[in-house]
Amino acid sequence: MKRREFITLLGGAAMTWPLAAPAQQPGKLPTIGYLGATTTSTQTQMVAAFAGRLRELGWIEGRTVAIEYRWAEARPERFAEIAAEFARLKVDVIVTLGGAVLAAKQATSVIPIVFAAASDPVGSGLVASLARPGGNITGLSVQSPELAGKRLELLREVVQGLRRLAILVNVDYSGAVLDMREAQAAARTLGLDVATFEVRRADDIASAFGALKGADALYVCADPLLNTNRIRIITLANIARLPTMHAQREAVEAGGLMSYGPDTRDLFRRTAELVDKILRGAKPADLPVEQPTKFDFIINLTTAKALGLEVPPTLLARADEVIE
Repeated sequence: MKRREFITLLGGAAMTWPLAAPAQQPGKLPTIGYLGATTTSTQTQMVAAFAGRLRELGWIEGRTVAIEYRWAEARPERFAEIAAEFARLKVDVIVTLGGAVLAAKQATSVIPIVFAAASDPVGSGLVASLARPGGNITGLSVQSPELAGKRLELLREVVQGLRRLAILVNVDYSGAVLDMREAQAAARTLGLDVATFEVRRADDIASAFGALKGADALYVCADPLLNTNRIRIITLANIARLPTMHAQREAVEAGGLMSYGPDTRDLFRRTAELVDKILRGAKPADLPVEQPTKFDFIINLTTAKALGLEVPPTLLARADEVIE
């Protein structure tokens, strides 16, 4: 997102005042603790969507609500530290996503927690069920076994003769491991040969690419570590002339070939709506975990041309956005 667009989004939302703003006690604002799993730069659009929707609902930062932002910079050990800080501060609600949700749950069983995205909230023990989460946690689930298959089908339409698929995954992140397994299963169904390359830290990325020879395309499993290092990954992939498939549009904006997945900005807008309900008195246990309703298919046509790939016009017509 360009700087001008970011400022316009934040400023424009602030100009639209609701008919009735939430009533607050003089001198005390409700506080949201925002635990960013990665860095400020990787979540600019998400934060803008979250803050913008809060403004539309009457929660104006510094006027009717306070927001404490903390960034773990893709270091899992920071999740527990930040979550514990929010517990000590007694914030009114914690907002986070991915692996940081478990750290927040371990830090408090009292403060409401809203996750903007979780791959398997039931299987990972975050909630009892999607319909009845129970406890102090609710949010949005991005679990969908069909997504991996859809991504590979789109990839095959661009990479003619796709036979050998490489998968890059951080095996220390449960959501990424789930995505990996679904991609492996989908690849077998499509008759593809699969080679999986595991990383646990940024230093493992270069060595993984050193072993990628012979692959026709690369499937990148999203997680805070790989998201933070997406420019490095995409640069290495493009040097190796390796088409990439991602889960998030930000990777395609950085030069990746394609992405297909839930609209992250929409997820964060809906996260703000859940936070609004909680600040007005609702209990997380009574708010069902929601599912994505908007999905984005993004193609970077500049990258396709640089890789010598011809994108079928029918596929371009189906894309939500084409970057040129």
